[in-house]
Amino acid sequence: MTGPDRYTLGMTNEPTLYDGAYAAGSPFPWPADRIEQYTAYRIDEPITVDGHLDERAWRQAPQSPRFSDMISGARGIHDTRAAVLWDRRKLYIGYWLEEPDVQANLTERDSLIFRNNDVELFIAGRDGYYEFEINALGTIYEVFFLWNSEYDRFDYGAQDPTLKMDAEGAREWNGVGLKTHPRGLRTGFWNYDLPQLEWAVHVDGTLNDSSDRDRGWTVELAIPWQSLHVLAQADDRPLPPVEGDVWRMDFSRFNQYRQAPPHEDSGAQFWSPHGTRDSHVPELFPIIHFTEELLPIDR
Repeated sequence: MTGPDRYTLGMTNEPTLYDGAYAAGSPFPWPADRIEQYTAYRIDEPITVDGHLDERAWRQAPQSPRFSDMISGARGIHDTRAAVLWDRRKLYIGYWLEEPDVQANLTERDSLIFRNNDVELFIAGRDGYYEFEINALGTIYEVFFLWNSEYDRFDYGAQDPTLKMDAEGAREWNGVGLKTHPRGLRTGFWNYDLPQLEWAVHVDGTLNDSSDRDRGWTVELAIPWQSLHVLAQADDRPLPPVEGDVWRMDFSRFNQYRQAPPHEDSGAQFWSPHGTRDSHVPELFPIIHFTEELLPIDR
């Protein structure tokens, strides 16, 4: 099967509500056969990271299904989509967020951005994962997590001093809603910055003005492949990827508002739900398949 429509394989565009029961014998609260999958196409046209998502590649890129509630899988209150593209140098991520009243007030880097309405990206390797958050002002937050059981396989601290176990901002972490992860404890490194990360936001409306109605906002990210070396080295995966390579990445938004009762709105919408209020479960991240096939672009 060829062309952008093939990203729909294995997807459920309108997931049914999840009753919270774990699959038999599984330690994770969302069925493995309902984890979303996507094919990321290669591009050979330049992407300018300005937040607008107006290049032909973004207009043609297959988008995710509408994000759904992270716990139940119910339809999100506002439409949210994401897409993934790549070239030989960089990984590109785009988000489209419907938002009738775009608000943000956190301006200091590494503030607790989830206290605003935000967008989040997680990228997992074998031994750890990277977390990124951004609000509509373009303020970002980053953390890198390594499973304690895997830390000694590589000298992570020698590669980056912010990944030393005694580095400032390093502390043990046991997740949020899932406190019984089979891999045990991990350590978070809150002073970590992903090298050469590019990001931008565009607001389609007037930020922090509730007197009018906004359309929403878009987020655009570019990550050099070599900046993901610390994630890729554990299983020696190539950078950039080759045909058929698979990465696990998570895409979400967190809102400060909720739908009115009786709707049970967690305030968080995900590309692929987790069945629990915990973003930190790499086994539940969407499965991103990379293809060398060029994205078909209408000329």
